[in-house]
Amino acid sequence: MEKIVVLDGATLGNVDYSQLEKFGEVKVYPTTAPEQRQERVADATIIVTNKVVIDGEVFDSAPRLKMVQITATGMNNVDLEEAKKRGIVVKNVAGYSTESVAQQTLGMVLNLIQNLNFLDTYAKTDYPNSPIFTKIIDWWEIKGKQWGIIGLGNIGRRVAKIAETFGARVVYYSTSGRNFNPDYRRMELEELLQTSQIVSIHAPLTPFTRGLLDKKRLQLLPDGAVLVNVGRGGIVVEKDLAEILKTKPLLVGLDVFEKEPISPDNPLLHLPENIPGRLLLTPHTAWTSREALEKLWKGVVTNISTFLAQTSSNSSSTPGEEKRKKFTSSSPSSNLSTANPNPQRGVSTSDSPSPTGGKK
Repeated sequence: MEKIVVLDGATLGNVDYSQLEKFGEVKVYPTTAPEQRQERVADATIIVTNKVVIDGEVFDSAPRLKMVQITATGMNNVDLEEAKKRGIVVKNVAGYSTESVAQQTLGMVLNLIQNLNFLDTYAKTDYPNSPIFTKIIDWWEIKGKQWGIIGLGNIGRRVAKIAETFGARVVYYSTSGRNFNPDYRRMELEELLQTSQIVSIHAPLTPFTRGLLDKKRLQLLPDGAVLVNVGRGGIVVEKDLAEILKTKPLLVGLDVFEKEPISPDNPLLHLPENIPGRLLLTPHTAWTSREALEKLWKGVVTNISTFLAQTSSNSSSTPGEEKRKKFTSSSPSSNLSTANPNPQRGVSTSDSPSPTGGKK
């Protein structure tokens, strides 16, 4: 009988985990601290995790483990090399959040350009006593501006299409170094940062992209430029960004952070009073639209069902570990795929063209 252990079930909201009971016994933990992992997975044959780290220590504690299902697209919380050595299948769900993340990208850009939070506060407080019918602030149109995209994968391409509908000129930087899209001009990162009025980040976190936007590169952005990160928090060096915001009038929107939840002592939470209006923070929610969560959960259930059906059909002739290796090599990689175990510049698959789209 399968023993399915969900380590951070609260991260998916009101998901009906009872749907997994058709596969075996299910234990759902809302959250799991690092020191609780080993005990909780001791009898697991399938682990379901969103952000809980699954490493060699966890694998050592779960001798019956056959599969790790990640309830996300990003796979950097699982030691994929170690899983491969042990014949453990690791699956993600690709493409479910493309529309959701692209929509939040646009929402953050518009909010920052038009300073909607300030105008909302003004309308509710000072506007009733205003001598005139309006409030003039300095904002600008997207049409005719350059929108630079870092990571032209599924989400990046969707954002590019949206930017075009607003009349923006789209350019991009490939974080893998091998993505070429003839529809848009490809630039080196420094040129993109220097010449774009809007920059949005849609890249995965890899050894190459970690710390990609440091103080030196952030300084290249034009005054008044918009920077939005809905990719991964570690791509932008937050302490450098906080320092630059004190002297450079950038408009910044972040949905992801180096440490999540954000640390109370994060310098972005302790900026001078005149800066918060230029900084928009959201708690890693770009992937959580109603439709995206539905697609994600459907993908999780399908992945587990497919894995168990595959291993069951091979049980009469294939030993357990060999079955899992065979499943890993033969399973489809379109929507429900196993990602590259060592993403880095030149080999990352996350910003390469895909027929399905999406990551988060």
